[in-house]
Amino acid sequence: MLKYSGSELYVEKVSLSKLAKKFGTPLYVYSEEKLVSNFKKYVDGFNDVDSIICYAMKANSNAEILKLLASFGAGADIVSGGELKKALNAGIKAQKIVYSGVGKTAREIEYALKSNILMFNVESFEELEQINKIAGKLKKKARISFRVNPDVDAHTHKHITTGKFGTKFGVMYEDAFGFYKKAAAMKNIEVVGIDSHIGSQILDVKPFKLAAEKISKLIDKLETVGINIRYIDIGGGLGIKYKKEDKPQTPADLKKIVMSVYSKYKDKTIIVEPGRSVVGDAGIILGQVIYGKTTGTKSFIITNIGMNDLIRPALYDAYHNVLPVKKSSKKQKVVDIVGPICESDDFIAKDRKFPILEQGEYIVVECAGAYGRAMASEYNSRQIAPEILVKGTKINKI
Repeated sequence: MLKYSGSELYVEKVSLSKLAKKFGTPLYVYSEEKLVSNFKKYVDGFNDVDSIICYAMKANSNAEILKLLASFGAGADIVSGGELKKALNAGIKAQKIVYSGVGKTAREIEYALKSNILMFNVESFEELEQINKIAGKLKKKARISFRVNPDVDAHTHKHITTGKFGTKFGVMYEDAFGFYKKAAAMKNIEVVGIDSHIGSQILDVKPFKLAAEKISKLIDKLETVGINIRYIDIGGGLGIKYKKEDKPQTPADLKKIVMSVYSKYKDKTIIVEPGRSVVGDAGIILGQVIYGKTTGTKSFIITNIGMNDLIRPALYDAYHNVLPVKKSSKKQKVVDIVGPICESDDFIAKDRKFPILEQGEYIVVECAGAYGRAMASEYNSRQIAPEILVKGTKINKI
């Protein structure tokens, strides 16, 4: 989506300098072509399987992006009542919405039941009891699956690992069978599915097979006692290319490896919950150099992109590639590229070889479409940056 034309960096057919001058910086910029291409890879990858692609809204819940994905048939994986409202307003069908998250409130559960969503991915027995109670008051049957923690290591950062024991997510594999039996006996509960989500930024699909093998054994055991599973939710988590050496696998690779286990189930629907791999590399943050600075042996490029605009480097020590908007022949130097926030962890890149740019020159932070704007804040009373969607030469403020 990003390319230099001459010395100038473009998103699709729009000059980033033009966007910076028109809208100011910092600025989130997304490529519609890349968004659609990324989502279609899931549609095409699972096209010969009965499946629903439920976009994980926590990655980026911009209303126009949701409407765009809905137009291509996307469902939604939600984790709050606010996300449910956004999904429905964007035209995502309730019967394509699954509700995950460990802390669903009574009000959110009631809202989801009244909206007639596909199912709740239940993460504790107390949550199940709460759903049963609220469904009873509404005289409804709540469709549920359990999010089962298969204790599989996806080999990602500890803060985004969700499928191992000791995390707050899901129910323990050893407890799941008993929980399912109790759920099946509840008056206001309809057991319809099983869910497993093992982490995020997963570059090797092999852990998905390990999880599928354990979940398959549980499905078979459940069906011996008359509990029929109609939906197998494999979660999301495929990674993107943040670094040159990253080699992310594709939705087709994911389908191939999970269906090597699940292909025996001809009567079940596979649910996939991609987030980062749909929006992550479809978005950038456009910023500007404020000052250069040297303290002792350390050199800094101070920009107007703060940790309130992109918290991933501070939160996960995450890597994001940084580019000058205009190709530079200036001498490169090892620098820290930092923001203006009054925190030592306010950085974009550390010890990065980069051209020594002048005050006012523009930079781009790549792969910021996921968990950029979605995690933004007004810390230090900074305004949240606007968002732009580019389609060819068209510019749409969203």
